[in-house]
Amino acid sequence: MKIIKVMAALIVLPVGLGGCATVINGTSQDMQVASEPSGAAVSFTGGVECKAPCELSLKRKDDYRADFVIDGYKSEYVYVQSRTGGAAAGNILLGGLIGGVVDASNGASNSLFPRPLHVRLAASGSTDEAVLLGKEGEIVSTVAAHNDKVREDVEGSLMKRGLMTSTTQSAETATVEEAAVSEETEQPSDAVAEEAEVESDGSQPE
Repeated sequence: MKIIKVMAALIVLPVGLGGCATVINGTSQDMQVASEPSGAAVSFTGGVECKAPCELSLKRKDDYRADFVIDGYKSEYVYVQSRTGGAAAGNILLGGLIGGVVDASNGASNSLFPRPLHVRLAASGSTDEAVLLGKEGEIVSTVAAHNDKVREDVEGSLMKRGLMTSTTQSAETATVEEAAVSEETEQPSDAVAEEAEVESDGSQPE
């Protein structure tokens, strides 16, 4: 009887060591990438590149920055975040504590977001914003709103991996702030507008 129990333990052990999610999901995930208009050159941190539409295999545990470039449209980047899946607790129950640790370390229980990575770009010179599209082509959010939501986590991860420096981060933040200031400057307040109108009429207060 003891021999049977030992043999059963040896059979189950590799599953526990391997991790449930590692066996089922693997450590990489397919990412569908698309752009509107089609044909944008897309480059991910780490050196992965493709021309949209395309499909790539990316590591589940890593965060990414994807840059979209095409003539006639504003260049745009999207932060792709690695998120812990809800199956993590189940993996520990099925695969054991060791399996849960393995899944956590190699990111097998994680999923990349947004997925698919579908971006509608804004034409150069327009005031439109780039937006993220869902599986059915519906607008999920603006790219700017998505990036702001995940920025701290993704940029921290990229800096740890040496794929982004604090200088790059500061420069991008400054660019965003300058754009906001420029927009405010271009829209004068009502008081300033009224004063300009009085001066143009040449009238003087009595």
